[in-house]
Amino acid sequence: MASTDSFVKLAMRNMVRKGSQSLLHFGLTAVGLTGFLVLIAWLGRPGLPPTP
Repeated sequence: MASTDSFVKLAMRNMVRKGSQSLLHFGLTAVGLTGFLVLIAWLGRPGLPPTP
């Protein structure tokens, strides 16, 4: 029966079985991606024009 299960069903079953480890990995991935995007935005920010 495992050959007929979709990838999504298998991934959800694995996530339920692993529990908190899966949530930890998801949280770390979300924080890392957000931090990367903020870093790229900060490095690419335009400089403010000097005030006269």
